[in-house]
Amino acid sequence: MAAQKPGLIALFDVDGTLTAPRKGVTPQMLQFMKDLRKIVTVGVVGGSDLCKISEQLGQSVTNDYDFVFSENGLMAHKDGKLVDTQSIKEFIGEQKLKELINFTLHYIADLDIPIKRGTFIEFRNGMINISPIGRNCSQEERDGFEIYDQVHKVRAAMVSVLREKFGHLNLTFSIGGQISFDVFPQGWDKTYCLKYLDQFQEIHFFGDKTFKGGNDHEIYESERTVGHTVTSPDDTMEQCKALFFSSA
Repeated sequence: MAAQKPGLIALFDVDGTLTAPRKGVTPQMLQFMKDLRKIVTVGVVGGSDLCKISEQLGQSVTNDYDFVFSENGLMAHKDGKLVDTQSIKEFIGEQKLKELINFTLHYIADLDIPIKRGTFIEFRNGMINISPIGRNCSQEERDGFEIYDQVHKVRAAMVSVLREKFGHLNLTFSIGGQISFDVFPQGWDKTYCLKYLDQFQEIHFFGDKTFKGGNDHEIYESERTVGHTVTSPDDTMEQCKALFFSSA
């Protein structure tokens, strides 16, 4: 879709930015993004795999946006077509990956938290996702763990231990969403997707976890982007209206 401002792209995180955490996009936001694409090029970058992003933004997501970067851009789509992928298994090797997974499972087994469910480790193409409570928990349990974690810093403590134990692997541990954190090689954070955006002179990034340790921090701080911290999907729309529509 041809934008009025071809040298500018608006790039959005998913959870907490375009949708409520792990919830589906609202019709209002879908229409807003369609209107925004008439003015600027629009992309999304999420830590989740394409399947989960599609669950939130719709099955036609790769056609609804000019760029879709799943797993921080380790799977990149442009104009509806897959243009590149990267694999953590090939990058660090099976043996080192197994050591990390084994240690993590032992750690979680000994972890004393109010509840545990299942799927504590999810292997993705370009990263692994670790959840102390387990990704099979209900939405109510997600909400409860998020509140518990804010007080007891379960994920932060776990990240600290893993960072010290596996420092030699040069991995990044990035807390995101309500219940988990991502693990990937250094440089494979959301700034990875910027390699596909060289044609843009102005890159505006919108995300909610822009604090240090959050999975939006690196791209928010990047010298290549103009970073915007948002507090909700409604806030995202309000900031975009002020930035892009008032001068359209």
